[in-house]
Amino acid sequence: MRCKVLVVDDDRAVRHLVQKTLETAGVEVITAASAEEGLELLSRADKSIDVCLLDILLPDLSGLEAFEKFQRMDTKLPIVFITSMGSSDVAIDAMKRGAYDYIFKPIDASRLRDLIERAADIRRKMLRPVGVVPEGSHDPESDAIIGVSLPMQAVYKAIGRVATQDVTVLIQGESGTGKELVARAVYQHSERRDKPFIAVNCAAIPSNLLESELFGHERGAFTGADRRRIGKFEQCNGGTIFLDEIGDMPSELQSKMLRLLQQQEFTRVGGNESIKTDVRIIAATNQNLEQMVQDGGFREDLYYRLKGFLICLPPLRERGDDIQLLAHRIFARFNDKFNSKLESMAPEVLDVFKAYAWPGNVRELENVLRQAILQTTGAVLLPEFLPPLATNERCSSGSGGGEDRENGILSFVRERLRSDTTNLYAEAIEYIERRLLPEVLRHVDGNQTQAASILGITRGSLRNKLRGLNISVGQVVSVGEDGDEVSSDA
Repeated sequence: MRCKVLVVDDDRAVRHLVQKTLETAGVEVITAASAEEGLELLSRADKSIDVCLLDILLPDLSGLEAFEKFQRMDTKLPIVFITSMGSSDVAIDAMKRGAYDYIFKPIDASRLRDLIERAADIRRKMLRPVGVVPEGSHDPESDAIIGVSLPMQAVYKAIGRVATQDVTVLIQGESGTGKELVARAVYQHSERRDKPFIAVNCAAIPSNLLESELFGHERGAFTGADRRRIGKFEQCNGGTIFLDEIGDMPSELQSKMLRLLQQQEFTRVGGNESIKTDVRIIAATNQNLEQMVQDGGFREDLYYRLKGFLICLPPLRERGDDIQLLAHRIFARFNDKFNSKLESMAPEVLDVFKAYAWPGNVRELENVLRQAILQTTGAVLLPEFLPPLATNERCSSGSGGGEDRENGILSFVRERLRSDTTNLYAEAIEYIERRLLPEVLRHVDGNQTQAASILGITRGSLRNKLRGLNISVGQVVSVGEDGDEVSSDA
């Protein structure tokens, strides 16, 4: 975790503990004993500080006064309060005004590292620019949406049209197509770019906790709710919330989301008070929401509310020469990151990339190049250094019929043994899962609950495996004759 943290606390022992805890995780820590000293350090840092840890009780200012001064100096700085149980109400009040979170004394090292990592990620998403010009941005300090194909030019135009309009945006596209980058581009070019940006993955949070995460809860609302919690919609008042994997939102939450979109108000879990908020929602999904509406899995009225403006991201296989542009950009980035001595990619590598269907899209291309660069010896990246998935697709597509299913695993094992692999067990498991999971999902027409039952695993475990393998699942999974998935979204 590479980031810079400012710790403002008059207790020397706390400053020392935080410094030792975070420095072991590779975090640069600077400290201050008063609000005045902290503000001076922040003013000199020129936005290089990623997170601020702020004591609730300081000798020169109250917690809220200090928070407001820090926030005015840097509106996008995530501030985490250090507080005792007895003064948590002040921290909760600060969260209503935009503080990121709070942590109790004595400080739990594991929770502290987790908080800092998540807060620094939010800071990066707010500050790191996203280039949206067709030729892409080559600034190493920026992220870029790269492509010159006609489908991508339509995406750039859509971002330009909707960014400054205060309407809800729905981004649809297969897994790995770059939906979060588009969401950040919309935010960064909007009128709310100086306000908070919070990203929530609806599929990554257990359904019984998602409501509390989004809307907060009152003390005693359920077992373990020992204090009031401020949810993301209240915390992000005035800003933008990115709801990723919106199609995974439980049905019981969808009506509450509809009310928020219609009236800009909600109630905390276990509460009666209607809370007003002003947030812009950008939602994303890799699922066919229209089909889910027809099947009764998603509310029709919520779907049309979310679809204030629709941006459709094309899959990588439909983007033509963009594959070459992306490959060169990703190659250069990882080459620099890993201090590799590679000078170029062989033309045959690009031929492999053009012939491959890329079910995992840009994210899969990144994974393939990352693995290949780490394994390559010499000055040129050659096809033999590509991981099995890409090389197997190339071989099967050129042979007309693909490998025999019964002998496929044996052929794969022999090929990997010839390559002197030292990770054969994990590679073989991945090889089997890439063929097993799409086959089972095709058998049950994409029903993940039935698929999990057949496999003898939980639905959550199945989702994790699909996500880890970059397999995007819609209502139907189509499987090619050679056992490789050729389409994973209907």
